[in-house]
Amino acid sequence: MCELYSKQDTLALRRKHIGPSCKVFFAADPVKIVRAQRQYMFDERGDRYLDCINNVAHVGHCHPEVVKAALEQMEALNTNSRFLHDNIVEYARRLSATLPEKLSVCYFTNSGSEANDLALRLARQFRGHQDVITLDHAYHGHLSSLIEISPYKFQKGKDVKKEFVHVAPAPDTYRGKYREDHADPANAYADEVKEIIEKAHNSGRKIAAFIAESMQSCGGQIIPPAGYFQKVAEYVHRAGGVFIADEVQVGFGRVGKHFWSFQMQGEDFVPDIVTMGKPMGNGHPMACVVTTKEIAEAFSSSGMEYFNTYGGNPVSSAIGLAVLNVIENEDLQGNATRVGDYLTELLNKQKAKHTLIGDIRGIGLFIGIDLVKDQQERTPATDEAQHVIYKMKEKRVLLSADGPHRNVLKIKPPMCFTEEDAKFMVDQLDEILTVLEEAIGAKSESVISENTPCRAKMPNEAHSELLGEGASDPRENPGQKRNGLCTDKHSLLSKRLKT
Repeated sequence: MCELYSKQDTLALRRKHIGPSCKVFFAADPVKIVRAQRQYMFDERGDRYLDCINNVAHVGHCHPEVVKAALEQMEALNTNSRFLHDNIVEYARRLSATLPEKLSVCYFTNSGSEANDLALRLARQFRGHQDVITLDHAYHGHLSSLIEISPYKFQKGKDVKKEFVHVAPAPDTYRGKYREDHADPANAYADEVKEIIEKAHNSGRKIAAFIAESMQSCGGQIIPPAGYFQKVAEYVHRAGGVFIADEVQVGFGRVGKHFWSFQMQGEDFVPDIVTMGKPMGNGHPMACVVTTKEIAEAFSSSGMEYFNTYGGNPVSSAIGLAVLNVIENEDLQGNATRVGDYLTELLNKQKAKHTLIGDIRGIGLFIGIDLVKDQQERTPATDEAQHVIYKMKEKRVLLSADGPHRNVLKIKPPMCFTEEDAKFMVDQLDEILTVLEEAIGAKSESVISENTPCRAKMPNEAHSELLGEGASDPRENPGQKRNGLCTDKHSLLSKRLKT
């Protein structure tokens, strides 16, 4: 495929014409992608990269069936959804069939952000309540209404939490308040929500909704403990609110055993509103809110018509139908289970081998690798994670790092990812971690021998020399106590990061 500009010219034009807040992957050395096919992406030189990032290209980049559906419908008709057309109702029928029976009314939009914004409107109209409970580190979109309920965003900026927003602890059993050794982390985390509701009511406030990603992605690949959503829904319903499940990142069979991630909680849990987006159109911009008839009728009773020019247009609906067909015809849910289980097995073997790996968590093709400097303290290895993703890029594997400390390697590839891809990715990761840990060990021994006979952990200064790429953790507090076993004032000892 021909390029319009050289890579350097493209970068220069991007700096000139694209907003500086719009970041690119691997900013220190961006990859210029000119084409893609299935789970592979190709740069301007023809080099092939294994894509472990793109949950948007859900059934594979440029899938021929999706491309064909788009082309054929675009040649026939594309118009807004006020005209009667079969595609939108057929897609709504097919989509509803994947959900619990009571979730049967669809509102189509163009992005996950639009879907979540509309979900908030539905929730607030339902009972006339305004307040929203969200999870710490959550991300629900880029609209103003969603930045307000996304601690992942507003905690990094200058915005202050609005009084109608209440933040509950993320149900993280590895690094959170209640961990894997707790007798009942699901109820413990749910009780935090109950306490928030009680405090809100005591202040004269009313809860409209609890919103949560069915599995947190930007928050660090967090899988809620079984039973958590059921208990939260019980408290929220009692308060007159609704439960919104955000499936924008994790829906459409990514977890393998279920089509929707919230279904991992069990058949006795059904949210009141489900939002979806990214994988829905395999890269084509489409999204949806699905809710109950009761909530939809309450929204309609306001007298305000809801109209979205492009939401559910014939081309988008044709693409959505093609994606559903490919998921079914190619057994991509089964593939997510088989390959995901194999990949998790390989990664757990790496965890036993590498001290930098603190935790492997996930299900299907949604997996996180939590890198730590100290397995007992679970100190986030932020710089190391950035080092790893750049080194993986050099080996033609595309990964990203996220989470509150940006130390969690995220694996969420196209659903056509194979066992061979999994083995190749893990082999490259093993090689990089081996070299990195050897370098850390050698540098640590050098520092110890030069400064003190005591045994100490590797200092941050030594880490910095080894890890050229990546930013330091913004949460690091230089005033905290040293993290070494030696107290000699001349030794270079690392300062403890918040865990």
